[in-house]
Amino acid sequence: MLLSTTETIPGREITEVIDIARGSTVRARNIGRDIFAGLKNLVGGEISEYTKLMADAREQAIERMVADAQSIGADAVVNVRFTTAMVMQGCSEILAYGTAVKLR
Repeated sequence: MLLSTTETIPGREITEVIDIARGSTVRARNIGRDIFAGLKNLVGGEISEYTKLMADAREQAIERMVADAQSIGADAVVNVRFTTAMVMQGCSEILAYGTAVKLR
């Protein structure tokens, strides 16, 4: 499955726009990370536990978007984007979405 943040795939022709492909996951913080993050917040710097949590969530959202695109017969997803929303305190959704297309 080809993924692109642009409207086209270089060297390939889009022959059909199928639908929107999407994949999401909702992740919550945990008490262990929160304690460490609170300490890290006092001295400053990157909170690597949260960075890893969000990176893993983005990868899972991409995997689910690809599975969605495959289920509708797409060869590629163009205009791939991410969005994040807080669902509740300490709990966020990551959504990956794009346009599922057929290529020649």
